[in-house]
Amino acid sequence: MNPESFSDHFSEGARDYARFRPRYPAALFDWLASLSPRRALAWDCATGSGQAAEELARRFERVIATDASQKQLGQARENPPISYRVAAAETSGLDTESVDLVTVAQALHWLDLPRFYEEVRRVLADEGVIAVWSYQLASVDEPVDRVIRRFYGEVVGAYWPPERALVERGYEELPFPFAEIPAPRFAMEESWDLSHWIGYMGTWSAVTRYRNSIGADPIDLVRSDLEHAWTDPAAARTVRWPLQLRVGRKSSLATDAAVL
Repeated sequence: MNPESFSDHFSEGARDYARFRPRYPAALFDWLASLSPRRALAWDCATGSGQAAEELARRFERVIATDASQKQLGQARENPPISYRVAAAETSGLDTESVDLVTVAQALHWLDLPRFYEEVRRVLADEGVIAVWSYQLASVDEPVDRVIRRFYGEVVGAYWPPERALVERGYEELPFPFAEIPAPRFAMEESWDLSHWIGYMGTWSAVTRYRNSIGADPIDLVRSDLEHAWTDPAAARTVRWPLQLRVGRKSSLATDAAVL
């Protein structure tokens, strides 16, 4: 993935992405830090506006957070332990065997996997760890979820990039040439009112593609149904996204056989 030519579905709404996307649970990063052989350097690849990098900075001496989108990085908050850099996932510019933990949050499906995995094996220190994760549709309650599912599948379904299918299957079929570590169950949870939920929907890549193609906002097609299902649009509701993780350790036992 070249920063100049990668398929960019998020720079257009970088500010909204930083404002409306959910935060990953602290317990996830506590667990990942406990697996790391050291806590000197973490690399957050495809960092976006730095949601995962900020959590890593609370647990590692240094964090290098890279993304191919300068607009996304422009929305990241300054944080002294974090160095934000424009770089492709496959050519990070990091020193060989310098990294203790590599993370990729909701972005593995955009990467050139053979080249990225080669880069991960190069930069990871001995017994270093890689963790990738994704999340699918959130859940609020059945009336709201019913509207969300219809919007996701019927209204903007044709506008999802093909890579979205990999997220829907939790990366299960993707190659992962590392010594895999069983992961506990983690989930993101937020307390949002309806306006925040609608702002989050607006960050979906399918919504952006629909708007650019049709010239209208698809959320308007379900806005009244969402208001009815939410009952009180000003009321904060619990929104929950289970995470699907794959975690592995750099090991001589892991071979290239599984790489695409």
